[in-house]
Amino acid sequence: MGDDASDGTSAGDLEQNDGQRFGRLPETAAERTVEGRASREEVVDYFADRFAIPPETFDDYTFWEKGAGKIWIYGGDAPSPITIEAIGMTCLRTRQEHWKPTTDFVQRFGREAGECVIELESEEARAFAAGEDQALERWDGDWGYLIAAHRIAGAIEPIGVGLYVHGELRSMVPKGRQREL
Repeated sequence: MGDDASDGTSAGDLEQNDGQRFGRLPETAAERTVEGRASREEVVDYFADRFAIPPETFDDYTFWEKGAGKIWIYGGDAPSPITIEAIGMTCLRTRQEHWKPTTDFVQRFGREAGECVIELESEEARAFAAGEDQALERWDGDWGYLIAAHRIAGAIEPIGVGLYVHGELRSMVPKGRQREL
C-alpha cells in the first residue's frame, strides 16, 4: 500500500478511475497518471477546435472526471481527489469513439461557440426539443455533434446537442428533458 490520501484511499488507488470519487484532470497529457483520462488541455482544445469556443472561456473553471470518461466542469477549485456526489455539471463524455458534449454544457456555454452551430427555424426547433430526428440537407459543415440553436428576440439560444449524419439531424436531448413547445 502507498501513502494514505486525504480521503482514506491509498496512493495506488489514485492511479485509476473510481465511480465514487472525482479526480481533477491533469493539465497536460504529459502529467496524466490515469490511463485514458483526458487532460484539461485536451478538453479545452476540443471545445476550441470543434466549436470555436475561446479557450479563455474556461480560465476560471476546473475539469474533473468521475468514473471512466464522464467529465465535469466546476467554477472554482477543490481538493483532488474528492469523494462527493457531484461537483459543478457534467460537460463531456470522452471514453467513446467521438467525444460528446452534454445538453447542460451546450445550454450554458453554447452562446460562446462560433462553429458547428446549426440555427433551426421555429418548427425545426420545436421538433428538436421534442426529441425528433429530422432531415436537414442545408448543413454544409462537419458531420458529428453540433449545437442546435434557435434565434429568440434577436439572439441565438442553444437548445441542445444534435448529431448530424447523412443529411439528418438527430436530437440528443435526453428523454426527461424533451418538451412539446
